Amino acid sequence: MDWTIFFVVASFGTYIGIALWARAGSTNDFYVAGHDVHPMINGMATAADWMSAASFLSMAGLIASLGYGGSVYLMGWTGGYVLLALLLAPFLREFGKFTVPDFVGDRYYSTAARVIAVICALFVSFTYIAGQMSGVGIAFSRFLGVDFNTGILVGMGIVFVYAVLGGMKGVTYTQVAQYCVLIFAYTVPAIFISMMITGNPVPQLGFISNVRGEDVSMLENLNQVVTELGFIEYTSTNKSWIDVFAITGALMFGTAGLPHVIIRFFTVSSASAARVSAGWALVFIALLYTVAPAVGAFARYNIIDTVNETTYIETDDYAVAAEGITSDGGTPVPEWFKNWERTGLVGFEDMNGDGLMQIRGPNAPDGLANEVTINNDISVLASPEIAQLPEWVIGLMVAGGLAAALSTAAGLLMVISSAISHDLCRRTLFKGMSDKTELRIARVAAAGAVAAAGLMGMNTAKLAFVAQVVAFAFGLAAASLFPIIFLGIFWKRMNKEGAIASMAFGLISTFSYIYYFKFVDTDPSHWFLGVSPEGIGFVFMFFSAIIGIVVSLLTAPPPQEIQDLVEDIRVPGTRTRHGSVDEDMGPMDDHTPTPAE
Repeated sequence: MDWTIFFVVASFGTYIGIALWARAGSTNDFYVAGHDVHPMINGMATAADWMSAASFLSMAGLIASLGYGGSVYLMGWTGGYVLLALLLAPFLREFGKFTVPDFVGDRYYSTAARVIAVICALFVSFTYIAGQMSGVGIAFSRFLGVDFNTGILVGMGIVFVYAVLGGMKGVTYTQVAQYCVLIFAYTVPAIFISMMITGNPVPQLGFISNVRGEDVSMLENLNQVVTELGFIEYTSTNKSWIDVFAITGALMFGTAGLPHVIIRFFTVSSASAARVSAGWALVFIALLYTVAPAVGAFARYNIIDTVNETTYIETDDYAVAAEGITSDGGTPVPEWFKNWERTGLVGFEDMNGDGLMQIRGPNAPDGLANEVTINNDISVLASPEIAQLPEWVIGLMVAGGLAAALSTAAGLLMVISSAISHDLCRRTLFKGMSDKTELRIARVAAAGAVAAAGLMGMNTAKLAFVAQVVAFAFGLAAASLFPIIFLGIFWKRMNKEGAIASMAFGLISTFSYIYYFKFVDTDPSHWFLGVSPEGIGFVFMFFSAIIGIVVSLLTAPPPQEIQDLVEDIRVPGTRTRHGSVDEDMGPMDDHTPTPAE
């Protein structure tokens, strides 16, 4: 516990110190860090922004629980970032706007389109940030000795300081520090565990190597273990091919519509710098994502090995009870299980009254029912403890998990803040607002968003695990924002009526589907085309795009000025008008009114 407190306090102190050092003094600093962030620094900050609690805590947990079926999250998020870097980021940077709603409002020359884009961005961001705050609660609840909700409140306080004071400038440099913490925290335990199980110090190779001292690969061994317990093979999946395809697609295209990722490419000096920073970000992301399958496989292997068929201990005096069981020739429940049991995230119900803990799948050959429940989201945080690694490794892992959750939460808060202060207030309701007033509103909006996100996080844990909640945000982004951003860049005939119809349909249909099948009808057999709520955004994305195209063709084309604008932004370096900037033109707040204004 001492090491945990040391790493958490030291890392949080660093974040707060950076925020105070990089305090924003203008809207340009607050929204886009002054446009002077180095591409490599921005790539590292983007990687931290991207690798949320879902990536750090939940993705490996899903792979551990679902095996190959959990890889849809890994494939979708990785492919989505490539899609974003190649198709959208440089062109949006060339357009030169602070936010996605700002792009929508000017590209579609419509206040109504801007407001709907704000609503979409808020829906996506609040859904996403709820998952991050849940991750914060999980980390704090076990390792700082506080309950889940108290953990979220502590996290809210930390984010409040460096997001509200520092703005995007403070968030950027804080995220660089957070990346260093989270990548070190993720890979060090993986190296230790890979050495223990396979003797290979490289986790990416270790999980496909032979088990130490045996002539069988780790994955083959794991397949045999899980099938003997009544689960499907670890390297196979029971998901339908269409649902796998849909979830992967929703995560991919949702990535390209995520406002908090897109806004990071506005912090560099040019479109070419945006491309370079995207490349750096992919390198930094790959350092964690290539380790995740190994972490998931090792976690599943160790959980079964340490828990299954052990004797449960009722008393709180673990050491005495465990010694008694061991002296009688039995194996006591591992201490890590008892520690996590206090959080409510793992549990045991002795259905057959034999005092032993049985992990079983639905097709168990011995006919026994499963008696052990383990929340997917603890797999990564608990791994060092399960493997009995040194205390400092456990403390480092906690600091990394908190860094992952809080870095993404800060990026999302910037989206929420800018959507309210810049897009809704300055660009829509109060167009004569000064920079100073806008900055004040931005900070108030960020503070309000912190409070709202915390409340959502406290309730979201009851809905689903972290990665699933985040997947809902990706689906909403895929259906509502991606079509109008993509068509806005690559099809000059797309007009404001089409954009409004597309966004409205995508948001309403996807949100309604998720709500209905999570709260009203939970029977998977009733899913549309067999597609789960996590993947439905991909299906509705196509309907949304078709609706936008049809409505655009049935209504008047955009003004010639807008069509010329679309041509301009596809040629990097030529964009010099319509409220944008070149490198020498000053801040983006220099706005030229559109025809609608």
